[in-house]
Amino acid sequence: MANRHRGEIEVVLGGERRVLVLTLGALAELEDAFGGEDMLALASRFETGCISARDAIRIIGAGLRGAGNEVSDEDVARMSAEGGASGYIAIVADLFIATFGGETVA
Repeated sequence: MANRHRGEIEVVLGGERRVLVLTLGALAELEDAFGGEDMLALASRFETGCISARDAIRIIGAGLRGAGNEVSDEDVARMSAEGGASGYIAIVADLFIATFGGETVA
């Protein structure tokens, strides 16, 4: 079960219930993936709600790996999410909210 106080979220991806968390290592992975931006720049980058499919794959993958799952971005790209495209966006938004604070996405 996910612990929101540790920044964890629980989602269903690929038909399996999974925990995601953006640990310090996962955030460093995202900084590298998005051109060396710092943590606050990462949060600001996605505040507008503009996110590509590739961005979602990288963020979800980093969250899964942060929670100890051994998955590649290619594995993540093949996973289905409840709600389709809007489900992926909700996962990313909720993960950033759990990491940086704010209100939960419904």
